[in-house]
Amino acid sequence: MLNESDIYARIGFDGFDRLVTEFYNFVRTDDLLKPLYPADDMEGAKNRLRDFLIQRFGGPTTYSEQRGHPRLRMRHAPFVIGPAHRDRWIELMSNAMTLANLAPEVRETLMPYFLSTANQMMNSDR
Repeated sequence: MLNESDIYARIGFDGFDRLVTEFYNFVRTDDLLKPLYPADDMEGAKNRLRDFLIQRFGGPTTYSEQRGHPRLRMRHAPFVIGPAHRDRWIELMSNAMTLANLAPEVRETLMPYFLSTANQMMNSDR
């Protein structure tokens, strides 16, 4: 497994952009997750996730410069996020990592973070 802070150096902007593009390609047609995303700003949501992940994994701090502290729980609080949402998010992100052709060691480093964060974002048992 790689050090988390080395991921950006390994896959760069292009790797994160591929990952998030593939993820949002799934979200756009997903019956469970699509309603949680702004229909009129799907591209903006995609760019915010990309910039957040880049910053979180060793890249430029564009996300914080534009949006301030991530405050993930606060930003996700308006949405009902239960176990089914968490599981689907993880499923789609896992599929996106495959389609983005991320190396196994990159996937092995990203997945624990995704699992932990997805659990933290849950605010409902339904």
